Amino acid sequence: MSDLSLTERLKIRSLSAERMRRRAVTLTLSSPLLRWRFAGASPDQILIVPQELRTSDPSFWNEVEHGHFGLACEIADLKGASPFRATPPSLAWERELHGFGWLRHLAATEEDAAADAARQFVLDWIAFHRTARGVPYEPAVIARRLLSWISHANLLLEGIDARGYSAIMSSLGQQIIALKTTWRNAPDGVPRMVCLIALVLADLAVSGHDRQLVEAQEHLISEIKRQILEDGGHVSRNANTLADVVLDLLPLGQCFQARGRQAPDEIGAAVRKALAFLRFMRMGDGMLARFNGVSTGSPAALATVLGYCDGHLEATTSAQVSGYARLERGDTILIADVGSPPPLAMASEAQAGALSFEMTTRNRLLFVNCGFPGPADQDWSAVARATASHTTLTLSESSSSRLVRHPELEEMVSGPPIRGPDLVASKLGLEGNSIVLAASHDGYVKRFGLMHARRLAVSGDGTVVEGVDRLEPPRGQLRLKHDLPYAIRFHLHPDCKVSVVAGDAPMCRITLSDGRLWAFWADGGELSLEESLYFVDSAGPRPTLQIVLRGTTFGETQVRWRLAATPETVDTSEPTD
Repeated sequence: MSDLSLTERLKIRSLSAERMRRRAVTLTLSSPLLRWRFAGASPDQILIVPQELRTSDPSFWNEVEHGHFGLACEIADLKGASPFRATPPSLAWERELHGFGWLRHLAATEEDAAADAARQFVLDWIAFHRTARGVPYEPAVIARRLLSWISHANLLLEGIDARGYSAIMSSLGQQIIALKTTWRNAPDGVPRMVCLIALVLADLAVSGHDRQLVEAQEHLISEIKRQILEDGGHVSRNANTLADVVLDLLPLGQCFQARGRQAPDEIGAAVRKALAFLRFMRMGDGMLARFNGVSTGSPAALATVLGYCDGHLEATTSAQVSGYARLERGDTILIADVGSPPPLAMASEAQAGALSFEMTTRNRLLFVNCGFPGPADQDWSAVARATASHTTLTLSESSSSRLVRHPELEEMVSGPPIRGPDLVASKLGLEGNSIVLAASHDGYVKRFGLMHARRLAVSGDGTVVEGVDRLEPPRGQLRLKHDLPYAIRFHLHPDCKVSVVAGDAPMCRITLSDGRLWAFWADGGELSLEESLYFVDSAGPRPTLQIVLRGTTFGETQVRWRLAATPETVDTSEPTD
């Protein structure tokens, strides 16, 4: 903790004071003297059933029938009991269980047995969790549960007996009150926004609970303005979280319309900006570029989100506020990280990938970042966040960002956030038919006195990518007392095959899964192939390879490299008998 700057110490104190203030407000509002103001008339019906937009998996019901409950990449064996009696295999599994997002999988089966099970699970929860404590009553978990129960009200309430109907509606009313008094305690960022989305939706959809609609609306609009940046990105710089926010905001607009109310303009504007940004961050493989916490995902799920784009909505041409640059020519898409880390309160999953990039050609990934591991593989998160897990340069085997280790801060933001680089500059332009990015960062200046500058150029037809990486002082000349080792890494997607072709200038021959070939050369640095891990896979970390250019710098170093498509192809089809 001794290396914390004065600015960071003041920020931690500010976050601590803000948390104490929020807790004090929550405690006051939860008191019997004030809690009554959030209690509307006893809810007796659901006025609107919003559309569930998230993709569903009917096979989930088959697993449940066999006593298995798979959530957050973990499986619990129910042994014939209710899932709420099972020992949670992880905290992420427990939160997903109590959030009830899995109801959509049961609804998708359209089987009576699945519907009966869904109703029984909800009644089990009500019976087992009458006391407001623990994970089931974390504000963000309450919010997700409200959204899920209301969105599947038809599944839960149709055909149920009067006693069950009354129990569910009464529980909904109690949970709405609980969330109205505790949402301020939700972690900053998406969890807090989801709480406010749930409150606005509940006020619109549940009878007798619209007295605080205007107040909840105002709080939500304030969070939207704070969290959704001007170019549509999220302040956390994690594009995955933005997709989740859009899936929650879209039904909200429909609910306003169904109740004959005018939805706030800020909600529609935020959705349009976010959708444009998601299109900006989408690679040729159909997935979001793997930066700053982006983990496993589904191309179908992202396509579902983007399917709600207005036909005239164009992808944003610049995401400078969010700190990303897109170079697209022909069949080649290259997206680079040219931003500083997010605020400390939202940087617990941010990664030290300054000036890293990912590249697809057609629908195939070529160069990647290792990505962020899924819920079942969080032991790898520290490795995944390091600069060495990104397609960029590392100096002296250290990261360009540093972890802020402070017990109170880590407890507040659910992990160690990162800090630095403080200055990341970039400029995107054209040189003839080529699109060119010039960028630099100061992540190594305080420790080593050197800037990292990178130039990337994609040819007009997308078949050639040229790069220059430089290490140099911010100004003037510098001669280090000791030469420092550097490594420029190019992580390959696991489906790529690569070999080194010996010669005067060593070359790497890269074969994509569709048989197309690319060649990689470098001028400067010793070229080698090394092992790597790709974390963004639903089955867990996958072994892969990386091309590495290694050398030492005395204070000024330049390395040039070139990647080019070749006219050759290789038959990658499986042999037949």
